Amino acid sequence: MKQHTLNNTFTLSGKGLHTASFVTAVFQPADAGTGIRLCRTDLEGKPCYQALADYVSATERGTVLSNGEWRISTVEHALSALAGMGIDNCLIELDGAEMPILDGSAQPYVEAVIKAGIKEQDADAHVFVVKRKLEWEQNGSRIELFPDDRLSVDVHVSFRSPVLSNQFASIETYDDYAADIAPARTFCFVREVKPLLSMGLIKGGDLQNALVIYDELMPQQELNKLALSLGQETHNASRLGYLSPLKFDNEPARHKLLDLIGDLSLLGCRIQGRIIATRPGHSINTAFCRLLRKEMLSQ
Repeated sequence: MKQHTLNNTFTLSGKGLHTASFVTAVFQPADAGTGIRLCRTDLEGKPCYQALADYVSATERGTVLSNGEWRISTVEHALSALAGMGIDNCLIELDGAEMPILDGSAQPYVEAVIKAGIKEQDADAHVFVVKRKLEWEQNGSRIELFPDDRLSVDVHVSFRSPVLSNQFASIETYDDYAADIAPARTFCFVREVKPLLSMGLIKGGDLQNALVIYDELMPQQELNKLALSLGQETHNASRLGYLSPLKFDNEPARHKLLDLIGDLSLLGCRIQGRIIATRPGHSINTAFCRLLRKEMLSQ
């Protein structure tokens, strides 16, 4: 198996999910052995670091990488797209502190990768081959990794919700990533919106870049106020459900799988093994990735 990079450069621009600031990201081909590197062109010296679990500094509603002044939020969708499309080496230049959220999925990134083209390089891909069972448990969540002859991922999610309870999603080969996983959008519950806004998060969130779930009745006036704060149309407060149409019946579970692929790409190489994740999230994903890095470096 050889390493791969982009055949051509592409650019994507849009607002950040949490900051609402307009950001432009330029994805460029990179030499074999470079890995995925993120550069802040708006900072003095244009600091640039590889996307690795070592730099994870926060995981609240997204994965944040930082090292001193260098900080980039919500990296998981772009990283997932590159990993899902088999890109080992890429230089990403950003003029802001957060990846653009676009439509809340990895699909715009995947479409741009396909249009730019994928180039095989004259170097073998670095693959972490799982030789023994590895697992991590954290706050009711669990990730297990088993030896296998390829990479496959199973994800199970469960919430105390009458709208979204138990869901399952899986991928047996990354050949299916673009069609089956990349289009799945990030999601949140209406009951989470107010506290998230009070924390200074999701300032750029709307029904165009997130799947919003209304699963707990509230007064119409309160729901109207939240809709207004996000610049959205109001919704009948007596009807529970999704506030925008689903792309898949299990779209939330597919998006959790998408996030997991992006977070585990912070290992810095490909993985050969079977992953089974129960109630995954950015915190446990990146903690497990740090465990894998220790395991890999010890081999």
